[in-house]
Amino acid sequence: MPTESANLPHGVPLSSDLRDPEAYPYFLWDDPLTNRELRQRLRTASPPERTRLLAKILRQARDTDVWEYTTPSAVAEAFPALSLHLGRRRAFWEYLLGHWGRQGRIDFESSR
Repeated sequence: MPTESANLPHGVPLSSDLRDPEAYPYFLWDDPLTNRELRQRLRTASPPERTRLLAKILRQARDTDVWEYTTPSAVAEAFPALSLHLGRRRAFWEYLLGHWGRQGRIDFESSR
């Protein structure tokens, strides 16, 4: 059962339970995929589709929830393509990845 839910126009309940494979993540309010479907697409989608989905996660999900679907290293590696789709969240992610890069936690060079 969803822990937080709202209904999409099609009656799909959104959830904050990101570990339930059949739940619909709260941040995909306009693109209803279950957690299972989202993880599958992140593994198998074409590079442009994977970038679109990762950017949506980085824009819409709580920053702590992002790591349920990807890793800091994967985000850093894809950041040149992702950054074009992050809007106002770009500065946040660039700061965070840059900070982790300076600490030696990930390989990241800012584009600025």
